[in-house]
Amino acid sequence: MKRMYLLIFCLLLLGCSEQTIKVASDVHEMNRHVIHKEVPQHEVDSEAFFVDLTSFEQREPMEWGENVTAVKNQFQTEEKEIALTFDACGGEYGNGYDEELIHFLRTEKIPATLFVNERWILENESIFIDLATEPLFQIENHGTNHSPLSVDGGEAWGIAATESAEEVYAEIMDNHKTVQELTGKEMSLFRSGTAFYDEVAVELANALGYEVVNYDILGDAGATYSSNQVRDALLDAEPGSIALLHMNQPTSGTAQGVIEAIPLLKESGFEFVLLEGKELE
Repeated sequence: MKRMYLLIFCLLLLGCSEQTIKVASDVHEMNRHVIHKEVPQHEVDSEAFFVDLTSFEQREPMEWGENVTAVKNQFQTEEKEIALTFDACGGEYGNGYDEELIHFLRTEKIPATLFVNERWILENESIFIDLATEPLFQIENHGTNHSPLSVDGGEAWGIAATESAEEVYAEIMDNHKTVQELTGKEMSLFRSGTAFYDEVAVELANALGYEVVNYDILGDAGATYSSNQVRDALLDAEPGSIALLHMNQPTSGTAQGVIEAIPLLKESGFEFVLLEGKELE
């Protein structure tokens, strides 16, 4: 009889073990299912993230400056159009936000292309996300550390340049990923810190799917111009001009100069456009 009870007990124990194994298996399957169903990330062009850097590392640049080969300074147009571009540079002295300027652009419905640095984004994340949702504004890449772009070093305006193809890649793509993760937006225009490059770094930017964009109107000279100087610089616009200004220095003369110049440019027949979709030259 005892043997009978022992047999029944073993069978019950075995049944419980099978159930436990099944439950554990179900939980594992559920977890595996959840892993496959995790929150989807924004789509990224994987080809843009994989470029053979060795060919760029092995080349010696021959050019250095703002207007090297393949840097774009204007856009093609048959209309009287101008593109306003505003840099947000970031860093210890560059994390400000010119609220007066942005409020004016929004109120007057003036489109603008904003070149935004990762340091500024991380310091002003909620403001950045708000700007990125504004149809008037086009968000583009102003780099990760605000470095001049080179495959073998150098400096511009006292700021050290990137020193390798890997550093060029990181300067462009780290900020690209940050913006993509925060907004889902893909950027295709790049302007380096100081707007200095060598031609090999520009080619690498092109290989990553970027056009490098500088300017033909120095709108505020790194936010050092007075409002009168900003106004006068903008009034020199011609069809297809790209103006370089700043949106991260609220104590500068930039906002007031823009506020004074825009009505005058409108009176002379100018329209303001984004760079999106424009043929750059």
